[in-house]
Amino acid sequence: MSAADDAGLTGPDRAGPQSPTRPLRAWSAVLAVSLGIFCLMTSELLPVGLLTPVGAGLGVSDGTAGLMVTVPGLVAAVCAPLVTVGTGRLDRRLVLCALIALVAAANLTAAVAPNFGVLLAARLLVGVGVGGFWAIAGGLALRLVPERHTRRATAVIVAGVSMASVLGVPAGTLLAELSGWRAAFASVGVLGLGSLAALVLLLPPLPPGPSVGFAELPAVLRSNAAVRAGVIVTFLLVTGQFAAYTYVRPVLQDISGVPAAAVSTLLLGYGAAGVAGNFLAGAREARRALLVTGLVLPVLLALIALLASPVAGGVLLIAWGLVYGGVSVSVQNWMNKAAPGATEAASSLMVAMFNLAIAVGAVTGGALVDGVSTAAAPLAGAVLVLLAAVTILVTRRTARPARPSVPVAGGGDVRTGEDDAVAGR
Repeated sequence: MSAADDAGLTGPDRAGPQSPTRPLRAWSAVLAVSLGIFCLMTSELLPVGLLTPVGAGLGVSDGTAGLMVTVPGLVAAVCAPLVTVGTGRLDRRLVLCALIALVAAANLTAAVAPNFGVLLAARLLVGVGVGGFWAIAGGLALRLVPERHTRRATAVIVAGVSMASVLGVPAGTLLAELSGWRAAFASVGVLGLGSLAALVLLLPPLPPGPSVGFAELPAVLRSNAAVRAGVIVTFLLVTGQFAAYTYVRPVLQDISGVPAAAVSTLLLGYGAAGVAGNFLAGAREARRALLVTGLVLPVLLALIALLASPVAGGVLLIAWGLVYGGVSVSVQNWMNKAAPGATEAASSLMVAMFNLAIAVGAVTGGALVDGVSTAAAPLAGAVLVLLAAVTILVTRRTARPARPSVPVAGGGDVRTGEDDAVAGR
């Protein structure tokens, strides 16, 4: 019996009936992938809690320090489809291990960076790892567990994103306060090595499925209205989120009046609420969950930009985490349903847009913070998130019957699932 069989896999695309010993192996693999996502997203988001100390230590402004979020976001946006297509003939387990090793090395390099240029170069490598890993890992639930458990397994995998907020960023911020920002980067590098070990030990071989070429990516986007809608909603929601969240520390200190020593504690509460939001949204239909986020989050962002109260700022931040926490799992579920036969292609498009949006949001927020005011960043975020809600409503009303299939390299068709995903069924 192969390792893949032992994990409950009957082929490259779907888990089959399992014996009593197989579920444990399958869910252990799911947890290993979630740990990898946690490491990657902690790496990507860690600078959110370190902008001020890194800027002070390396002599750059908060807006310039925000490039630590912008650069990996842009690189991840490009690398999501590039890595997916470029490694299409390789075992996905091998690819995931190589990418997590790259991120570990990048964080260890950042920990000893002598200047901001070297630190930024290390952040570039983080972007390569984040884009490629997430694009492949996002749809792995379809291969690791039986179909009836895929939504739950996807929520567990994507919970790594929320856990990065609840544990990674606050822990990194606290460690930076105690031992300096270099120690924070070093700790994430060590975490990456641990994640690598977990993947090597727990993830079964994952032979590549039908190869996807670069031509198939725009083909999926052109022919599938649900994928197009998901990409647009992802861009608007995440751009709005990171225009505000990248500069949450200045917002809390300058507007809400929260003491600097309390910021890491509040970020911990934000992350805990985000984990709860992830599992609440993961159990619900994706479109409805995203619509709730698109309608409620703008109100929270506007209030936190306008209310000069430490108590109000803290309460609003926790509510912000709860509402936004379900976005990652919801957009992944949207894509899994929109293109069930082409999950890597659809996921790579979503991850590309997700990370592009992180970069655009960070640079937009930085320009507003440096050029207008600190409050301008969350207010701009509120407008963008509201546009995402409008997009969800419009695409629901204008949905058309799905085209029967999208051709993919290697033969066969990809059923789009467009009707159900866009219409919310």
